[in-house]
Amino acid sequence: MAAPGIPTSRLARLAVAVAVVILLCGVTACQAPVRARFADTAGSPPGSLPPATTSAAAPPAVHCTRTTAPCPVPGKVIMGAYLELSGRTLTQSLALRHQQLGRYPRILHVFYSWSDPLPDSFPQLPAGSVLMVSWRGAPYASITNGSQDALIVRAARALARYGKPVYLRWAWEMNGDWYLWGGARNDTRTAGFIAAWRHVHDIFTAQHAANVAWVWGPNWLSEPDEPWNAAPNYYPGDAYVDWVAVSGYSHGRQTPDDLFDGIYAEYATRKPIMLAETGVSESGGQVKPDWIRALAAWTVEHPDVASIVWFDSDDPQGPNWRIDTSDAAVSAYRQMLDDPRFGG
Repeated sequence: MAAPGIPTSRLARLAVAVAVVILLCGVTACQAPVRARFADTAGSPPGSLPPATTSAAAPPAVHCTRTTAPCPVPGKVIMGAYLELSGRTLTQSLALRHQQLGRYPRILHVFYSWSDPLPDSFPQLPAGSVLMVSWRGAPYASITNGSQDALIVRAARALARYGKPVYLRWAWEMNGDWYLWGGARNDTRTAGFIAAWRHVHDIFTAQHAANVAWVWGPNWLSEPDEPWNAAPNYYPGDAYVDWVAVSGYSHGRQTPDDLFDGIYAEYATRKPIMLAETGVSESGGQVKPDWIRALAAWTVEHPDVASIVWFDSDDPQGPNWRIDTSDAAVSAYRQMLDDPRFGG
């Protein structure tokens, strides 16, 4: 693939230095039915380095002042996963990963369609974990004209009843052309996405869903890769975003630098950064373990990365992103988790 299509703004990083005091949130959550990641898509695009060490990490900037929604853990990376393993329930998948890795994911990522009721309980999630809901979007006009307000109110009230801290990643990968809520399917109206995001956000605020952290999550590469479709054109504004996330997958060719440098350079001085969907496909040999080690090293070198959420799935329609496709891959992933830097 080509280099990332998301414009960067390294000058902005020199001009802006934000450091505010964080109030760390204790988080617990529960479990609900998982929605298939690729249920309505036409196909999302989805070198060895030494192991990461905590001594290489500079103190991260701190951007979160929320006391109810999930905040970063200073100096740490919160590790999470979307789990969909063939032949296993979510509970069985969690048990397997705990056996292999010695811990549960700190973030459990689940998907909901636009019309699905969002959860007000999630009782099977291990204590100490937090829920991240990726909630599918809808065409912009159907939101901004008010016709979806009752549905949005219902969703906001459900998460408000849930009560515990929760990440909400609404209408992710809007700079791609594979979802109904992408700019390419909405007359290239990136301003329409911003208006829709703010409309949904304002309804949640009116319904007192203060436990929700808003996760804005473009794809690493804009498709089509044209100036109007650059990820920053969809940014709703700092007041409407708590975390900046990015989706980026590798088939062994794309390095972490390729996938994540653009978003990091643009937003790391303003918001905590989350790798909300990532993974590397199994290509045999040392490709996957080497890439995992490269990801760990890249993360240590980019201290404002506050969370990594692995797409831990052997999707029958696509590549195998599971962390346990080989003993070497599991070992590399566990080595990353065992580094205190990744103990958020």
